[in-house]
Amino acid sequence: MNFMDNLGKILKNYINNNEMILSVTASNPRDKEKIQKLRIRPVRKKEALLYQAERFVGTKAYHQNLPKEELPSYLVRAMTEDFRQLALESERHRLTALVSRKGKVTIKEKEKTAADGQADTGDFSHNRQKQYILPQDEPVAFLVELGVQTPDGRIVHAKYDKFRQINRYLEFVRDILPNLPKEEGRTLNIIDFGCGKSYLTFALYYYLKVMNGYDICVIGLDLKKDVIEKCQALADKFGYDGLKFLVGDISSYDGVGQVDMVVTLHACDTATDYALAKAVKWNARVILSVPCCQHELNRQMTCDELAPVLRYGLIKERMAALITDAVRANLLETQGYDTQILEFIDMEHTPKNILIRAVKRNHIKYHAGTKAQEELAWLNALLHISPTFQTLLDTE
Repeated sequence: MNFMDNLGKILKNYINNNEMILSVTASNPRDKEKIQKLRIRPVRKKEALLYQAERFVGTKAYHQNLPKEELPSYLVRAMTEDFRQLALESERHRLTALVSRKGKVTIKEKEKTAADGQADTGDFSHNRQKQYILPQDEPVAFLVELGVQTPDGRIVHAKYDKFRQINRYLEFVRDILPNLPKEEGRTLNIIDFGCGKSYLTFALYYYLKVMNGYDICVIGLDLKKDVIEKCQALADKFGYDGLKFLVGDISSYDGVGQVDMVVTLHACDTATDYALAKAVKWNARVILSVPCCQHELNRQMTCDELAPVLRYGLIKERMAALITDAVRANLLETQGYDTQILEFIDMEHTPKNILIRAVKRNHIKYHAGTKAQEELAWLNALLHISPTFQTLLDTE
């Protein structure tokens, strides 16, 4: 009996013994361009118990409801075709399955004990309330102070979108925690360029320091002196000793020598490029960037082959914004980062909703002859563009 037969047999035993499967995550995709992740959870629709499969492809998520009898074969197929890692929790068991790049397979199944706690077999309704990282019914000091929560913990109706945005942001941060290891005696340095009113800066500090116990120093940087003074006063009020706010410019800031994580949210036009270039210079482990107002390539871009498209100003503007972020992502890849472009909840007062997430891997620094660099050179020549990020990297 081979690996997949073993996996299918175990899963069928769970189903046949009426043992509810509580959660499944399939990860480590064989082809990350095809699919990134698969999550499965139980849902109830009317009187039927189904399993909802959520497949993450690019920036989109696709949902499919499966009868419980179809779940074993669905997961076996997913592990055969798309993934190398599976983590499953049922009412009475925990199971992991791993497939190495050389084809070695490992299945580990552990029966739960009393020490593992009571399994959550409660509300699996299809429209159950979303469980946020920051609780909806417990007051968090900075959320109350910033007007997102009432003193008793209720979300202010007019700020509910902001609350969702904060939690969505923290989901991205949660995903990169393995790349921010806790090292005794080592403080992690995080820079937030263009922090503004700092809703997300406070959320980042609270999540990493208060909720997860990381030893961190977070610096919020912005040009608006009055905003920075207000944010620093709030950080002092809450006793957030590792959170500092400074007046400074992205392009010229050199206040630290080593940075582990760089955040740049809503930095306008080429300010994003300067922030990304700084992150690369610092060899930052993680970069989270939500670009905005990408005007540079819109002014430069010309192409005879695309003339029928580019003659329409709105179309050209949108194409230029997308190409700008695609070029940034590819340039980060050439610098040794695994880079994704993900969908983010809209920032306030703007329709921009792309987030660039880059995680440093052990990788030789790029050189001019790499395939990615050659492709970018071809694109630059085709569209007659000279991206600032490319220029900044070339001058390093």
